[in-house]
Order: sequence, then structure tokens, then C-alpha cells
Amino acid sequence: MSASSSTPPAGFTPTGTIATATDRRRVVFATVVGTTVEWYDFFIYASAAGLVFGQLFFAPAGEQFGQILSFITVGISFLFRPLGAFLAGHFGDKYGRRLVLMLTLVLMGVATTLVGLLPTYAQIGILAPVLLIVLRILQGISAGGEWGGAVLMAVEHAPKAKRGLFGASPQIGVPLGLLLASAVLALVSLPGEDFFLSWGWRIPFLLSVVLILIGAYVRRRVEESPVFVELAERKEETRMPIVRLFRTHALLVIVAAFVFAGNNAVGYMTTGGYIQRYATDPAGPVGLPTSEVLWAVTLSAVTWLVFTWIAGWLSDRLGRRTTYLIGWVLQLGGVFLLFPLVNTGDIVLLGLGLVALTVGLGFTYGPQAALYAELFPASIRFSGVSISYAIGAILGGAFAPTIATALVQATGSTGAVTWYLAGMTVLGLLATLVLRDRSGIPLGPDHEQEQTVSPIRGLARA
Repeated sequence: MSASSSTPPAGFTPTGTIATATDRRRVVFATVVGTTVEWYDFFIYASAAGLVFGQLFFAPAGEQFGQILSFITVGISFLFRPLGAFLAGHFGDKYGRRLVLMLTLVLMGVATTLVGLLPTYAQIGILAPVLLIVLRILQGISAGGEWGGAVLMAVEHAPKAKRGLFGASPQIGVPLGLLLASAVLALVSLPGEDFFLSWGWRIPFLLSVVLILIGAYVRRRVEESPVFVELAERKEETRMPIVRLFRTHALLVIVAAFVFAGNNAVGYMTTGGYIQRYATDPAGPVGLPTSEVLWAVTLSAVTWLVFTWIAGWLSDRLGRRTTYLIGWVLQLGGVFLLFPLVNTGDIVLLGLGLVALTVGLGFTYGPQAALYAELFPASIRFSGVSISYAIGAILGGAFAPTIATALVQATGSTGAVTWYLAGMTVLGLLATLVLRDRSGIPLGPDHEQEQTVSPIRGLARA
């Protein structure tokens, strides 16, 4: 598809223009709230997998292997993220960002609520883990489609000089979701382990119904992305966006995926439930109370949120690439601090280790929405950002908790886990070095030719 020179219709709002402060707040609020709800649902599952699912759904496999199976169900959902990304990218590039965002929100909420109603293995046998896996797959499909639509709604509405800041809005929904999930789990764990294992763990899943209604109401009030409106008015929607993406931008998708993988593998030490399980295991070297560890994770989510927002703002001033490079250095430092502090068995030092880790995580997450949006042409942008994100999630966080568990069981220490996470951080750093900084590039369909110039160093075309 070539860019058209036709004039936009009368009354059309140009790319990156928000008419009033009220509209600006509405866009930011909708992307934050919707993404927070989605990721609250996702993290509730990951945390519960680390704390109770091994005992309740995989008990016949034994304690250690049952825990590995529980973490595998976390990773399985990532394998279905590309399916969600393909579907959302296809329909998002053809029918709009707003429709896809509503569908993914509802799908995630229904799946999460049903997890809270599932009978355990002791009640219905093998059917219990089978149904759990099915619902986790639905969560994965939803998560695969959610992120791309949310970030494009934010970035494509944003003024050119504030894309990083606006793009940080859906990004902070992830640490907000973690914060909310950890806080709710911490509260329901206060009455004790027996209450938590019997039915207390179900409460956070059932609360999803209320959150979904709030998120759907907020998202309905946001206008469609101006980039898609212009594409639709010009009748320039790509017929097969995914085919075109892989025919002309396959290498870019892989490089962008590696950027996210470096962040996601490290992030899933907390969001994937690994630290929660490792630090609370009564047979392990730490053995801290569940509620204390969950409050420490909640505190680290606040740090992650703050530095995600700061990094988005800073990327508008320093550029996406420079902000990322600062972030990789900070993240690498956090990786080497994490387990030495966790292994002290001191809850204050554990919290300090998580806080140190999330400073770097924020810096390598805040600029991502703007970076990704500026990498791909308008007509296939939804497909490009969604699929890059989904592949990065598989390469990074999908099985990070499972790998960490297996490494500790094989070696008897967390040293191998530290080097694994350091290696993933360096991978993200190298992928970032390969990319040119495209901060401020026009995002509208009338600049499609400029957008197809490859952001990969040494290549003239994508």
C-alpha cells in the first residue's frame, strides 16, 4: 500500500492533536485504567501460581514438580499471546483500536472470574488443572491483543513532543496491576495460611467482575485513534496487515522482540510469582511470611510505576534509545543485587532488592510504547507492535519462573538465576544498540514512505 495524498475530511482531528485538556485526561485515564484492570487479572494468576496452585491443582505431582507445573501454566499463556496479537493486530488495523480494546478487556475479565470459581484437584480430579490451563490460555490471548491497542491509543493521540509521556500511561498500568494484585492478595492472606488456601485466594479473582465494569465504562468514552480514523477515511486499511508485516518487516519484529525480552525476563521474577514462591517456601532458605513478601512486592510495584513514568517523560527529552541504554545499566545492577539481598532472609533487605530491580525495569519499560509505535508504518502498526511484544514475552518472561525454579533445584543456589537474568538484560541492550532513534517521526498515514525506512542500523529499508 502506498501513501495517499488525499485531503483528510472536514473536521478531522490530525494525528497527535487532542482538542481539549478534558480529552487529554480522558485518553490518559482510559489507557491507564484499562491496562491496570487487564494486568491485575494477569498478575493475580501469576502470584497465585507461585503461592497456591501447586498445592491445589497439581498436588499428585509432588511438591517440587507440582510447583514447576504450576509455573508452566504461567508460561503456557505466553505461547498464546502471538495468537492474540495476530487477531488483535489484524482486526485493529482493519476495524480500529477501540473495538479490540473492549473485546480484550471483557475476555480477560471473564477468564479471571472463572478461575476464582474453579473446583480444585481434590474436588474434581484431573479436570481441575485442565480447566485452569484453558482459562489461562484465554488470558494469554487477551493479553496478547491488549497491549498494542492501548499503547497506540495513547501514542497516536499524543502531541509529537509528548509521545513518551503519553505512551507511559498504559505502561504504568502494568505496575499498577501488580500493585493492586499484590495488595489484594496480601490482605486476603492476613487471616492465615488455612484461610488463604481454603478459599481466600479466590477473592481477588472474583473481584475482577467489578474492575472489568469500571474499565469498560472508561474505555467506551474514548474516541478512536486519529491515525486509524484517517486510514479509514482514506480507505487505506491494509487488507492483510500481518502478511505485509512479515514480508517487509520480519527482521525489525525480531529485533524489537529482543528489546522487550530483556525487560520481561527480569520483570517476571516478581510479576511471574517466582520471588513470592522462593521467599515464602517454608522448606527453602528464606522462609518469610506470605503477607510480608506480598507487601514488599507491592512496594516494588510503586517504584516500578514511578520510574516507568519518569522514563517515558525523559525519553521525550533524551530520546528513546538513550533512555533505554541508561535503563539497561540500572537493570543489570539490580539483577546482581536481587538475590544476595533476598537470601539474607531479612524482609527489609528483600524489599530493598526488589526496589533496586524495579528502578531499572521502569527505565526499560517506560519508553517502550513510543519506541514501538515509531518503528512501524501506520497501516500495519497495530500488528507490528502487538506481535513484537508477544514474541518478546515468549522469549523473555514466558518461562522465566520455570527456568529459575529448575536452575535452583539443579544447582542448589540462585547464582545461575542471576547470570541468566544478566544475560537477558545484555540481550536487550544489544538489540537497543542495533536500532536508530526515531523519536518524533510523523505517525500519520501521509508519512508512510518515511516510516518504511528501516530503523535498523545498516539497512536502508525495513
